[in-house]
Amino acid sequence: MAINGNNIIIYLNGTAIAGTTSNDVQSSIDMIEIGAPLSSGGWKQFLTKRKSWSVSVNFLVLQYSGVQDLLKVGNIYTLKFRGRNSSDSTGVSGSAILKTCKITSTKGNLVQGSFQFQGNNALS
Repeated sequence: MAINGNNIIIYLNGTAIAGTTSNDVQSSIDMIEIGAPLSSGGWKQFLTKRKSWSVSVNFLVLQYSGVQDLLKVGNIYTLKFRGRNSSDSTGVSGSAILKTCKITSTKGNLVQGSFQFQGNNALS
């Protein structure tokens, strides 16, 4: 499955509350540099530790009265990564904490904003 801006659905208490149209997905791993023997030729060596993931979601809406969204930081959501119109059951999901909510409102323009989610467990 290719990840595109249309493949992340956000759930709260088992109910789909939002879908994305634009997003950035990132996974990473902690690494610790270890002492290498002199035979390594001066190259660094590392041990891998724990993994993490995060998602940044952008949105653009025509009508917006959701200033209350700013209060939802800290809530835990389920994010599912899979095609919306597909019977394909492949994909991944995981629990994520809403870390940041940013809303940009300019008189005479569409409201823009972004949400940042921090993974709270493994993607499975």
